[in-house]
Amino acid sequence: MRVLVTGAGGYIGSVLVPMLLEKGYEVTALDRFFFGRDTLPPADNKLKIVEGDIRWIDPGVLKGIDYVIDLAALSNDSLGELDPIRTWSINHLGRLRIASLAKAMGVKRYILPSSCSIYGFHNHVVDERSEPNPLTTYAKANLKVEQDVLSLSDDSFTVVILRQATVYGVSPRMRFDLAINGMVRGFFKNGKIPILRDGTQWRPFVHVKDTSRAMIMALEAPADRVNGEIFNVGSDEQNYQIFDLARRIAESIGIPFKYEWYGLPDHRSYIVKFTKIKDRLGFYPLFSAEDGAREVWNALVEGKVDPDDERTITINWYKKLISEGIEI
Repeated sequence: MRVLVTGAGGYIGSVLVPMLLEKGYEVTALDRFFFGRDTLPPADNKLKIVEGDIRWIDPGVLKGIDYVIDLAALSNDSLGELDPIRTWSINHLGRLRIASLAKAMGVKRYILPSSCSIYGFHNHVVDERSEPNPLTTYAKANLKVEQDVLSLSDDSFTVVILRQATVYGVSPRMRFDLAINGMVRGFFKNGKIPILRDGTQWRPFVHVKDTSRAMIMALEAPADRVNGEIFNVGSDEQNYQIFDLARRIAESIGIPFKYEWYGLPDHRSYIVKFTKIKDRLGFYPLFSAEDGAREVWNALVEGKVDPDDERTITINWYKKLISEGIEI
């Protein structure tokens, strides 16, 4: 079976692609590779690598494809505000284009990895039936593309939405602009864990390997269990207030809990329920936040990831590319 993964060279894609190959899938990996090609294994008879943009890639890339996992997007709230028009063009229109082309080309299943950020702010626990409250361009574009691609689903074209918790863990395309990863890097570099004000905000979390597993489970589940459905990806146990999370991280890697505040108060806060994906797909994370923190810490100590690699702070890397005249 052949899978097209867009955004394949990114933080999640570079973990997901090897997992798909290990399970015997043939993979077409589509990306613009702004962060380099070395995040993926070398191309071979099971892995085809295509450099291109979802907004204008030739539809022929979908010929013979059975499944699509559409990861391509500007990947967080701060980056989404860098150029809102560009964010809408990629995260909404670009992914809607891929979904529409996939249906026209006879693809069987389209999976959209979205984000729990669409919940924005709620003072009660939310699930897939709760009213979204997106507060940023990134979140609003995610919600709009969810709505539009769901309208394409029918008996011959399965559409699945996966609203991911905040992701953490080591990846070939490492990111330190994610909460847990950034906290660990901050202590490694400066002896203090950076905490976004005011620390009382709630967030759900999931390891990059676990969310990749969830995508594969959504790929393989019977269509009548997932078609037209939205699933939150994470676990009830990994909802944390940010200040408490920082304390847990310090304890998990055996460091003194020293911290420093940064940024303006974060108005996003949401506790998410993950019962549906557990009951419907049997999904449950294999990794905890503590596991992820130790993994990132060990990778830093052993020199497997570079805390000073400017590509690991996504918005800074894109600003650099734009300053060099590269069209995003």
